[in-house]
Amino acid sequence: MKGSDPGGRTCSSFYCDRAGAGISMLDIRKGKQFSSDGFSFHCEASLLRFQSTLVIAEHAHDTLAPITLNTITAAKRLGGEVSCLVAGTKCDKVAQDLCKVAGVAKVLVAQHDVYKGLLPEELTPLILATQKQFNYTHICAGASAFGKNLLPRIAAKLDVAPISDIIAIKSRDTFVRTIYAGNALCTVKCDERVKVFSVRGTSFEAAATSGGSASSEKASSASPVGISEWLDQKLTKSDRPELTGAKVVVSGGRGLKSGENFKLLYDLADQLHAAVGASRAAVDAGFVPNDLQVGQTGKIVAPVSIAIKYAMQNSMGIRTVYICGTIISVIGVLFGVPKQLAITMVNVS
Repeated sequence: MKGSDPGGRTCSSFYCDRAGAGISMLDIRKGKQFSSDGFSFHCEASLLRFQSTLVIAEHAHDTLAPITLNTITAAKRLGGEVSCLVAGTKCDKVAQDLCKVAGVAKVLVAQHDVYKGLLPEELTPLILATQKQFNYTHICAGASAFGKNLLPRIAAKLDVAPISDIIAIKSRDTFVRTIYAGNALCTVKCDERVKVFSVRGTSFEAAATSGGSASSEKASSASPVGISEWLDQKLTKSDRPELTGAKVVVSGGRGLKSGENFKLLYDLADQLHAAVGASRAAVDAGFVPNDLQVGQTGKIVAPVSIAIKYAMQNSMGIRTVYICGTIISVIGVLFGVPKQLAITMVNVS
């Protein structure tokens, strides 16, 4: 039986033997049972369609991180309204860009000097205040260094268990993630009142950056914590795409023997308009800086690989590859790899 709340909104996910007066939507969300004048009123929260998701946007003040678009796609699969929170300084352009993203209903903007650098210590109170104001059922961000640093804090404050690095969504409370360094898939059913999860960007296509018409408004205010301070950031400028957002990645390993040999990959990457990555062994050997590391303790990509042994930890970083279409794994015979492994082509389109 259909009913409506005092605000006039219709909800088909609760039933009663006579319409109950004075029942708020918050009470309905909690699945409470009521009785009035001898008549009972019961709300089934598990069937409720009034759910909403908050996507925490990752950005560089004037540029939106590509993984945020993948996270929005994941959020849309949950159903319900999708909102995005943009916090930082001078991030008006990012907010405007998000308003145009298909599927986003609302963009919340918080600009303050304490949000410079997106420090999790300062963002957590802001997100908690936003959650309290809008009562979101889901909170998510990309499974990048930013998201992995922030979401566990939010979950702890909400006293819920977070779900990390999901690769698929089966329903509003059921998710799929990898375990055992990517060698097995685990389906997780979450009964928490607020679902907090991070999204593996390579598992979801990027949301369209046009066609949306979201509204923009100021986010809830939160008092600065002041326990950490953003000092500086040094960016390396390059014409190559950013590693985690690149469609093609050329990744090298210890078999290249030296940093000088590693430079050979840069020419190949430039021809392919690709980013350059590395295994942990190559990083530990000092061939390249650690921001190029791919794998369980590095970044998640779908690469063209050269002279990499593919230890379990490295293969963890290249599991999800369907977005790239075709992946070519070229392993140098000159580095002692068996001939039958010299060239492997995998079609995943």
